[in-house]
Amino acid sequence: MFKDPVLKKLYKKYGPHQFEDRSKRLLEELVESIISQQLSNKAADTIYNRFLALFGNKFPLTKQLLDIDIEKLRSAGMSYSKGQYIKNITKAFKEKELVIENIIKLSDEEVIKELTKIKGIGKWTAEMTLIFTLKREDVFSIGDAGLKRAIKKLYNLEKDSEILKLSQKWKPKRSHASWYLWRSLEND
Repeated sequence: MFKDPVLKKLYKKYGPHQFEDRSKRLLEELVESIISQQLSNKAADTIYNRFLALFGNKFPLTKQLLDIDIEKLRSAGMSYSKGQYIKNITKAFKEKELVIENIIKLSDEEVIKELTKIKGIGKWTAEMTLIFTLKREDVFSIGDAGLKRAIKKLYNLEKDSEILKLSQKWKPKRSHASWYLWRSLEND
């Protein structure tokens, strides 16, 4: 799959990987991304489970998300701003600013442009959505701290320009390369 010797070794260690198309759950995936921003996986999972508990342990309907008081969202452990961002995203779906069927037809750059119009969704969240929700195979997020850590450890590169140059060698499978790089950090 990869010519790069480091990625070849990671591929051999972790085996083949495929991303799942979760585009039908775009709202849910974006809400979960907002909740998990800048948190450890464990903290994010705890808060997300508390969030679901507010709605009977299942992802809420759009109306329920719009109607819930932000203080209730805060009681699940999220900040006021994350609660507001979730409402912004939900409103964008309700008002048809974000329509799954339209989003999936857009190029990667167009998806990023559309998603980042909504307050609370930055470029990193949009890139993670491309990879993990829309199953786009050639996305590399230079803003991802984990990728930078893995590349520093495995390639001894730190400058963004050097990292971007390296990532060009992984086209058209940069999302997969990223997945293997993230996996390499699991024991750190």
